[in-house]
Amino acid sequence: MQDFTAKKYSDEVLLDRLKAMFSYDYDCVAIFLENQLIGFCGLWYQTRHYSGKSCELDHFYIDKSFQGKGYGKQFLDWITQQLQAKDYEAIELNAYKENKAGHRFYEREGFVHLGFHFVKRL
Repeated sequence: MQDFTAKKYSDEVLLDRLKAMFSYDYDCVAIFLENQLIGFCGLWYQTRHYSGKSCELDHFYIDKSFQGKGYGKQFLDWITQQLQAKDYEAIELNAYKENKAGHRFYEREGFVHLGFHFVKRL
């Protein structure tokens, strides 16, 4: 089985990928507490046949020391409000199968598990 989570990439590779991402319909948003970055999330915008105008959350992340304190919910609520104001119909995301705490969080926030995300390394 291929492990996509353990592979380390150089800063140069990651910066090149980030620059490429911004050439598509992609944004990155962050949450700060007293000028300290405590979380971030990428936003991929698209229209899909099954969900309409949608946004896929990419690497929704809250620093471990701030998890369980309501900041993730606050951040997700803010993202949701921004998307609703722009007439988006759905928010989607992928979560690693090992991320059980993340699964519980997303389910509490109204996300429904519809399927599996498959990847094949080329």
